[in-house]
Amino acid sequence: MKRASATRAGLTAVVALAILTVGGCRTEEEGLPAASPSGRASGSPAGRASGSPAGHASESVSPKPTTEPSGPRTLEDAPTAGGLDKLTGGRALTDVPVDPGEMRDGMKLVTGNYGDADGKGAPVLFEGVDHVPEDTNKRREHLFRGMLEHIQWDPELGNPQAEPVEAGPLGGSVECLLASLSEDGNVICGWADEGTAAVALFENSTLADAGKLFVAMRADLEH
Repeated sequence: MKRASATRAGLTAVVALAILTVGGCRTEEEGLPAASPSGRASGSPAGRASGSPAGHASESVSPKPTTEPSGPRTLEDAPTAGGLDKLTGGRALTDVPVDPGEMRDGMKLVTGNYGDADGKGAPVLFEGVDHVPEDTNKRREHLFRGMLEHIQWDPELGNPQAEPVEAGPLGGSVECLLASLSEDGNVICGWADEGTAAVALFENSTLADAGKLFVAMRADLEH
């Protein structure tokens, strides 16, 4: 009997020890934070990316698109354009040298000579119309032809081809043509966009120089 009791006591001690051992292992395992798919513990700061500032990056406010004009663009009889002054007195434009095409109610014609107030260099002749009811590219073509007639270009010398120019922030289409048999001479530039069309004559210039100045002038003449 004593031997049997001792045996049972020994077995009980072994079972108790085994239970304590298993329980201790579970406690240690449960105390460890679960690993994230990236291998970092979800309980660490890196494992909480969604709660960090970087975790909210996708919720940041995107920049607002550029505001478009609230209405049709118009031309302005600007006192300066592209750094050039609108000439007055004896150098002012006194007539309309180029037929602007049909002018309807609500349309505005803007013309002028722009240049150096001290009289240096040939002035830039500008002419444009706004609130154009038809295709503005066709109106620009009409102004191109009128400007070629103004400088008395001889059609037998060929038909000058207009080349595209970077339009700048106002967009639309900007083109320049060289009415000369050399690399410089009379350059005519024109723009066309939604509602406006205009041309300008640059004497003794090049396509590159005239195009750059024309885009700069447009920024002051169109709004």
